[in-house]
Amino acid sequence: MAPPLLTLKDIHLTFGGNPLLAGAELTVHPGERVCLVGRNGSGKSTLLKIAAGLVEPDSGDRFVHPNAVVRYLPQEPDFGDAETALDFVEAGLSPTDDHYRAYQALADVGLTGDLRLDQLSGGEARRVAIARALAPRPDVLLLDEPTNHLDVAMIEWLEKELVGLRSALVLISHDRRFLETLSRTTVWLDRGMARRNPEGFAAFEAWRDALLSDEETNWHKLDRKIERENQWMHGGVSGRRKRNVRRVAELDQLRAERANRIRVQGNVKLTGSEAQGSGRMVIEAEGLSKSFDGRPIVEGLNLRLMRGDKLGIVGPNGAGKTTLLNLLTAQIEPDEGTVKHGTNLAVVTLDQRREELDPEWTVGYAITGGKGDQVIVGGEARHVTSYMRDFLFTADQVRSPVKALSGGERGRLMLARALSKPSNVLVLDEPTNDLDLETLDLLQEHLASYPGTVILISHDRDFLDRVVTSVIVPEGDGQWSEYPGGYRDMLVQRDGRDLSVERGGGAKTEASGAYADAGGRSDSGDGQAAAVASVPKRKLSFKERHALETLPTSIAALEAEIATLSTALSDNGLAVRDAKGYAALTQKLGAAQAKLTAAEDQWLELAAADGA
Repeated sequence: MAPPLLTLKDIHLTFGGNPLLAGAELTVHPGERVCLVGRNGSGKSTLLKIAAGLVEPDSGDRFVHPNAVVRYLPQEPDFGDAETALDFVEAGLSPTDDHYRAYQALADVGLTGDLRLDQLSGGEARRVAIARALAPRPDVLLLDEPTNHLDVAMIEWLEKELVGLRSALVLISHDRRFLETLSRTTVWLDRGMARRNPEGFAAFEAWRDALLSDEETNWHKLDRKIERENQWMHGGVSGRRKRNVRRVAELDQLRAERANRIRVQGNVKLTGSEAQGSGRMVIEAEGLSKSFDGRPIVEGLNLRLMRGDKLGIVGPNGAGKTTLLNLLTAQIEPDEGTVKHGTNLAVVTLDQRREELDPEWTVGYAITGGKGDQVIVGGEARHVTSYMRDFLFTADQVRSPVKALSGGERGRLMLARALSKPSNVLVLDEPTNDLDLETLDLLQEHLASYPGTVILISHDRDFLDRVVTSVIVPEGDGQWSEYPGGYRDMLVQRDGRDLSVERGGGAKTEASGAYADAGGRSDSGDGQAAAVASVPKRKLSFKERHALETLPTSIAALEAEIATLSTALSDNGLAVRDAKGYAALTQKLGAAQAKLTAAEDQWLELAAADGA
């Protein structure tokens, strides 16, 4: 195996008196695909920032191969002083990189370089950040929740793009399908330690459960051993102390080990309050239409939801999902058509923006509304502290302000608020944001067994497959189609047609298959075609034509040279036996990789410009 590109060893970091990382380690080899998983607050993002060189640990070692290019995608991009998308992406390139890559990377994500950063939506800001991370074609790509704010079509494009990269990847994500597709190795961050499994995320849960089972067995054995030693101690203790001081000391060590045990964080307990059953018919829409500025969002929709139905609303950002949701729940009036609601509806809404949470509220006030210290859940009165423990909040946090909570904690607080209210209709707008995988599992189980009706907007494909009974998707021009089953079932019934729809009143371009608005922005799922289409065609010179024809041979030779050098460097003892030789080989490998990147860039640019 080639030497690692990035290594973290024995990393320790403490925040607020509690150790966050206690000897965590991470090793990334060329081309490796690692998913970093763990509960909210376990330190995943912090460890990734340490890997990126942005956070200094209290102790431990970080090593990056001298020739390795490392790029980091944070959860929330910081644009700094950059004014346009092109400025921001170009700033992430090295002086030796071809700046054409910035244009190409932006075209790949369906954007243009003149977009002003202070006017971007959340999804556009995420795509600009992705373009910056991908443009240098790094050796190691560190991605922290890369699918946040992206619609399904963009998530699937990014998935395919990352599959085709030669970069090593370290991924943090709550999107199960994304992790299952991309990961080949799993690192589980648990109680400050990083445990490594040489299998992808698909095997994670079985492996984790086996480790926890073994751990419980070992702790049980320790308890039994301490019990036996205690019995020995109390049988003639004075004489035995004189004869076996070592055994007494060992018992003290066993007691200390048990006292210092760090237990696994418990799971959220989702207990909802159910209202009286609704009527058989819940929502019926007939001829429903809504337009904004002459653009049809919903046109002539007929839809009927019955008690127990679970409807998933899926589509690209800007397709009108939230508008459709607001029409169905009578939050806004349609231009035409009618929406009828059934009897005895008790609707509870979970808003993705969490705007209903006042940052100055305490957690307890957010649940009770200031009406005492009890909450009625499932017909039973519970103290708010007891109820919030079900959602992994401590007693101190119940008295803390909402503004002090992390994104994951706010997500759990929103769930606690929603499930404490009696309901027979749940309206959920992106409920999976910032939730860890364990909490997502429990939410899926709760919704799957929920006897009422669920209307759900989500970009999480696995979540949709596990929860919904039908999916409604936009077809363009305000038309929507409903498909029975989950997300996979919908794709099968659409015969592979993607979910791209016209946005901003623009027209679909024939050259690239992209949808461009009046400002020229593209939302194509085929970014490579968009990149090629963005380069003006011209007749190549004789020298350029020769380069276009001979570069594939040069690229193949460079790839073979890199493979040979990597094999030689995989000898772990070489650096000790021949330090100068190891350094020379490393320098040659870096030079060959730089030549390969330059050759590929040149060929791509010539191929895109070839108008012959």
